[in-house]
Amino acid sequence: MRPRIVSLNPCTDAVLAEVTSPGQLLAISHYSHDPSASSMDLARAAQFAEVSDAVEDVVALEPDVVVASSYTPPATAQALRDMGLEVVLEPLPADLPEALAQVRRLAKLAGNRSEGEELAGRMEAAVARAKPPTGVRPVQALLWESGGIVAGDHTLIADLMRRAGFANAAAARGLAQADYLPLERVVADPPRVVFTVGSPAGEEDRMLRHPALAKVRGMIRAPLDRSLIWCGGPTVPKALARFAQVRRSLDNPRPFDKLRVSGDGGNRTSSAHAELVEAPGTTADLHP
Repeated sequence: MRPRIVSLNPCTDAVLAEVTSPGQLLAISHYSHDPSASSMDLARAAQFAEVSDAVEDVVALEPDVVVASSYTPPATAQALRDMGLEVVLEPLPADLPEALAQVRRLAKLAGNRSEGEELAGRMEAAVARAKPPTGVRPVQALLWESGGIVAGDHTLIADLMRRAGFANAAAARGLAQADYLPLERVVADPPRVVFTVGSPAGEEDRMLRHPALAKVRGMIRAPLDRSLIWCGGPTVPKALARFAQVRRSLDNPRPFDKLRVSGDGGNRTSSAHAELVEAPGTTADLHP
């Protein structure tokens, strides 16, 4: 008999939603119902009940297994175990092999190995689609988050960038995960592409939209949805598709016949493809 599962982590929420049987996933974390924290499509998340992190709320659902983050407070995990529940603590995958292993591990836990292989197959197919042509040099790219925070190497999102043909400009500068990179250093030594990851809060995003960036010749700013930067599972094909979209636009740009400096908060094209527009002496903004 397949176990009844509660997930307390937005990353495992997304994977378990894909690899469990109907009715098996009793609830997902409240984060997945929050647009600012979810890695899932909100319509998909709405198909599952939400639960808080409180032990009594989890126990009331009578699950067999609770899947949570490896950052879960030890006291919380132990309290759940004391109530007779199996607790599985999942780390954030640091690269694609770890993300694939996590999918297969959770599918095995759910008793649905075939669903896990199907999801893993989609992830691997996305890698193959995003792979640049042989012999093409990697493009220097920076993943720049609200407040000037960068993504370092040894993170899943940096690994996916690399697989899509980019070199992590933060690592080349000696920066690690969550290090701070000021605007002045980006302008003084610009990468070819800056993936800007905005926050719904907005106030910290002013740096990502600073007018000085529009004066940097040849640099492209490409918004990246923040829901894509942490989790594995079904997030991986979405992130790779966006990276590949931007990478291919560099190989086959449209005519630079107009200027649009729209930043992360500007109007987006209705096309499913990117539109790249640039004027001499300016950056271009590349929107999904």
